Amino acid sequence: MTETAFELAGRRVWVAGHRGMVGSAIVRRLAGEGCEILTAGRAALDLLRQTEVEGWMAETRPQAVFLAAAKVGGILANDTRPAEFIYENLAIETNIIHAAWRTGVEKLLFLGSSCIYPKLAAQPMAEDALMTGPLEPTNQCYALAKIAGIKMCQAYRRQYGCDFISAMPTNLYGPGDNFDLQSSHVVPALIRKVHDAKVQGHAGVEIWGTGNPRREFLFVDDLADGLVYLMKHYSDDQHVNVGTGEDITIRDLAALIAEVVGFEGEFVFDTGKPDGTPRKLLDVGLMNGLGWQAKTRLRDGLRLTCDWYLTDR
Repeated sequence: MTETAFELAGRRVWVAGHRGMVGSAIVRRLAGEGCEILTAGRAALDLLRQTEVEGWMAETRPQAVFLAAAKVGGILANDTRPAEFIYENLAIETNIIHAAWRTGVEKLLFLGSSCIYPKLAAQPMAEDALMTGPLEPTNQCYALAKIAGIKMCQAYRRQYGCDFISAMPTNLYGPGDNFDLQSSHVVPALIRKVHDAKVQGHAGVEIWGTGNPRREFLFVDDLADGLVYLMKHYSDDQHVNVGTGEDITIRDLAALIAEVVGFEGEFVFDTGKPDGTPRKLLDVGLMNGLGWQAKTRLRDGLRLTCDWYLTDR
């Protein structure tokens, strides 16, 4: 493992996916780095089109790239629209990674997902658990696309000497999250359900599954800080887990959100719906060993997220 000093100050830095939750957090974090932040909206650049991506990058010449653009969603979205998830994610990452090599990008950070690990991987999940067992069926198409992105970065690094690295965040939440109940992840879905139930005076809130699965949650601004840290200080073939190293049951998460929102009703668990992976906790020893740790407590992050949902949408 090699630690390097890659300064962002004075460089042109492209945040691909700047309008998403992660991308917007990276833009916020980069504001103090003294770099020129490059962005491109969908009207200006279709990331699914290789020629457009190569043309735009050849014109703007980014020196560093945060590849945060992706097709994302919760269990329902992944399970019912697998073709969209595998095609769009493969297209986005292959287009950008290949164009980064062709246009001489100095450094690229690819953003993966903890769902790349086997469904029944030993907990906490270390980086070397990758490809050691079957994936969770409900989101395997998304996971396969993300695994391909990791392998692309490693391949371009090995064959062409590109300084391309990968980071694997745990479950994320925070300002800019998706609160659409048809496609959202668990934290924003619960915040919306609990808030709506409080406002409408409902006695209970229904939750998919048993409530027993354990999940780790990282505040998105902490992730952005960790990604900038990796961009500046890490250069190696190995992808790096980024998380808190702590997990919580969905049942306890719901209770914590209810406390933050001020909802005093009950939760009804629909055990006929899938739980997904029983537990997802990352081994963050490598990241912590590099000198970085998450700072935001879950309760504080949930309160900030609720505040954003209620006031800044």
